[in-house]
Amino acid sequence: MKRTVRDVMTRTVVVVLDSTPFKEIVRRMDDRRVSAVPVVDGTGRLVGVVSEADLLLKEDPYLEGDGRLFEGRQRRAERDKHAGLVAAQLMSSPPVTIAPDATLSEAARLMHRHAIKRLPVVGAEGDVVGIVSRTDLLKVFLREDAEIAREISEDIVRRTLWIDPATIRVMVHDGVVRLDGQIERRSLIPVLAGLVLSVEGVVGMDSHLSYLVDDTAPPAELPLPWTAISPGR
Repeated sequence: MKRTVRDVMTRTVVVVLDSTPFKEIVRRMDDRRVSAVPVVDGTGRLVGVVSEADLLLKEDPYLEGDGRLFEGRQRRAERDKHAGLVAAQLMSSPPVTIAPDATLSEAARLMHRHAIKRLPVVGAEGDVVGIVSRTDLLKVFLREDAEIAREISEDIVRRTLWIDPATIRVMVHDGVVRLDGQIERRSLIPVLAGLVLSVEGVVGMDSHLSYLVDDTAPPAELPLPWTAISPGR
């Protein structure tokens, strides 16, 4: 069974109110050794995230003043954060979030798409129930090779594809799976490969499987009656 964000997230979350002053935010981040904190309103609903990058804009002297007339949206937002005094003025909003029941691959794609290192995990009521980081997602690659091999043999080979596990030898070393043996139909090989590569903790796969029947080859064409060569020709 695939793990979800709930299985790997950090449940103890440092949050700040939208009214929390600049220095208090820095103090809490330093005390808890985190590089970003979710911002919640008075009801506990997530409204944004303040990161070190947001706070460091305070040090940029080029952001002082009113700016230029045709200044871009991002530059104006940075100038507003530079002048900000409380979390509501410093945060990035709306925040990119994920649900606790989302898969780890969904979380990884979301982080990659938005170029962020962590995601607030938000419950049905909009409250923060955890934080998931890149480090949390990489924990799946700490699975023992024996555990991965057992899942492939039992869950995929035997239960999903109904193949006798005795006919396929599964070996795993440092997350790389090697498959040896013989499978009944050639068309099952890519199916098996796809399922193996989707197992958590698998880094790669090396297949040495053979097959009894090539059911992927097109059937041989049979001569039609009217194309037969007549006698005497």
